[in-house]
Amino acid sequence: MKRLLLVLLLVTAGLVVPARAEAAALRFVDIPGAGVTLKANVATPAGSGLHPAVVMPSSWGLNDIEYVAQAQALAARGYVVVSYTPRGWWLSGGEIDTAGPRDLADLSAVIDWVLANTPADPGRIGAAGVSYGAGISLLGAGADPRIRAVGVLSGWTDLTSSLYGDDTRHRQAADLLGIAASTLGRPGTDLSTKLADFAANRNVDEVQAWADERSAATHLAAINANHPAVLIANAWGDSFFPPGQLTSFFGGLTGPKRLELRPGDHAIAELTGLLGLPNAVWTSLYRWFDQYLAGVGTGIDDEPPVQLVPWNAPAEQYASWPSFSARELHLGRAGLLGSPSAEAWTKSLPTDKDTIAGGGVVLLTNGAAAFTGQRPKIWLPAVDRTRAGVWAAARPATVQRLRGSPRLHLALRNTPPTGTIVAYLYDLDALGTATLITHAPASWLGTTPGDRTLDVDLWPTAYDVPAGHSLTLVVDTTDPLYYDENAPGRTITVATGSRLDVPIR
Repeated sequence: MKRLLLVLLLVTAGLVVPARAEAAALRFVDIPGAGVTLKANVATPAGSGLHPAVVMPSSWGLNDIEYVAQAQALAARGYVVVSYTPRGWWLSGGEIDTAGPRDLADLSAVIDWVLANTPADPGRIGAAGVSYGAGISLLGAGADPRIRAVGVLSGWTDLTSSLYGDDTRHRQAADLLGIAASTLGRPGTDLSTKLADFAANRNVDEVQAWADERSAATHLAAINANHPAVLIANAWGDSFFPPGQLTSFFGGLTGPKRLELRPGDHAIAELTGLLGLPNAVWTSLYRWFDQYLAGVGTGIDDEPPVQLVPWNAPAEQYASWPSFSARELHLGRAGLLGSPSAEAWTKSLPTDKDTIAGGGVVLLTNGAAAFTGQRPKIWLPAVDRTRAGVWAAARPATVQRLRGSPRLHLALRNTPPTGTIVAYLYDLDALGTATLITHAPASWLGTTPGDRTLDVDLWPTAYDVPAGHSLTLVVDTTDPLYYDENAPGRTITVATGSRLDVPIR
């Protein structure tokens, strides 16, 4: 009944729009998974003979109705399309497995059903999805050799990094996943225990081992052995699955591959396509499947495999993930960011004091930027210098084109045993308005105090700093996006020898 009501609501609202008049009508089915019943819908194209087929697991918190518009569009292009609700969600049976072994067994069972009950060609099977569906599809390509092409839209490749990147727990993202699971699904003991352990910062090794098993990076050799064609599309500001994990995974793929990065946050770039509207991400997926499943030459295989849309510049193409010479900017006394200096200095940061510098709010901040073109802004003079370090570079007369992951090397003096810093890179104009380019947290988990060097890889980005603007670094110790490892009332001291390496095109 829930599923029927959702269909009626979508159709009434005019959100489900077939891409072509001849798109097939959906029929709803129950598919036997690995010991559970999975709710699904099937779209079958007109015409006789065997057709390429696409299996689409739904996103975290959603169900198989999610892909109604795209199922119709793909069916109109000649594909059998089966969308299904993974176990533990909505009306499908079982408990949430979080892309674990049971979910992969379910995906293979759905393929079995497709081959037995539709005119699907067994040699032309694809899998695709958004977010959770993307992760299951990519992992499935390593577990089931029948999957010949994959569409990974806003998916992850390293779940451990998504939870614990740079040894820092990603608080808001994990909290939202837990709320969705408890509200719309049946998390069961396994997921509930792992989320509770994550929040309490206990049994970390167990949680990370659980996440490793659910990471495509762990199964890269199996994926390469099956040699599927893999399309990865994501957003620069994905607050659930930051893009740094995707770029390294992409480099390790040995089969046909394509990486697309655009402005936005998690599942934002492909959102309008889910509503049946024209969408660049879904158009790429059509071309990818047409090329590698339907046997239709689309030319996508002749294009450079890395397609980037910067935050504020025209689209670019590269033969591989771009690597540009880093410009070294040294942190100095009095807030200078530039040439190295022999003059010694230190800057102490309190561990329990926030500033107006921030990475934003999960989904909302970067999601809005995808539609408005406006990145988050602060007025830099309002950043409390007793709570943060601020270093500004010179203002060159030419545009500075950042492409890649800036890296911050911090020399820390007499640090506490554990701690966290958060680094923000801004574009500062002449009036003091600072536009966020990228950021990242980093923590250390030691046992004794002392001097240490901390390397922080800021999230990959593609951003043009206008002529006359200053690259500006802000470092503080807390951000609502993350749990921190700071004891209250302590200080973290940044010292001489710290620098920022910025990849400039």
